[in-house]
Amino acid sequence: MDDYLARIGASAPAAPDVDGLRALQRAHLGTVPFENLSIHLGEPIDLTTLPDKIVTRRRGGFCYELNGAFSALLTALGYTVTLHQARVWGGKRWGPPFDHLTLRVELGEPWLVDVGFGRFAHHPLRLASRAPQADPAGSFAVVDAVSGFGDLEIVMDGEPQYRIDPRPYELADFAPTCWWQSTSPASHFTRSLTCSVLAAGGGRVTLSGDRLIHTDASGARDEQVLAGDEAILAAYRAHFGVVLERVPRVTP
Repeated sequence: MDDYLARIGASAPAAPDVDGLRALQRAHLGTVPFENLSIHLGEPIDLTTLPDKIVTRRRGGFCYELNGAFSALLTALGYTVTLHQARVWGGKRWGPPFDHLTLRVELGEPWLVDVGFGRFAHHPLRLASRAPQADPAGSFAVVDAVSGFGDLEIVMDGEPQYRIDPRPYELADFAPTCWWQSTSPASHFTRSLTCSVLAAGGGRVTLSGDRLIHTDASGARDEQVLAGDEAILAAYRAHFGVVLERVPRVTP
């Protein structure tokens, strides 16, 4: 737990409260990148060794890894955490079950916590409230889904993000979809390469292949094409603290 806190540059809250949860989430988003580099480096993704990858190897991951590891940290700090599967909105239809892993934390009322969805809320969101919730990333709303199963839909700036199943699951329940996401030619994770982290000013820094992209809090974007492997490896080190021996590449 101490090593994990040191990894994200945070202190243990005196008690498991909302202020501490907010600080931990923001610290995690600003230090541990959302990345799918393992898929393109030929590294297996093992959900049973998550803290080691993030803390010892100082890497990031995608939702199953980031939220899976963060749930372990929160639990060690005394928070009551459950894991929930969500279906991601793809623009025309909802994705498959277990498309995403997100967290629910009970602190007198339920809170949505997510450090594994890329551009998303910087702070926890109230799951019981149906009023708009302001966040540095935008305006969020929690909506009762029409599915009739108690699902909740998370909306960001008027656009659906994902639909949450209210039933809790174990991390092992996400292993089959994690494997599919990391191996199937139909998965967008196998067809693209990304490493992205929340910047200090509220924007993001993203490295996608050889393109280094800085986006500020207003959405203004600056893109630079890096020349050569050494420049790419240096960018991984400088912007994400990720030390690699070779450049990951998407294979056709």
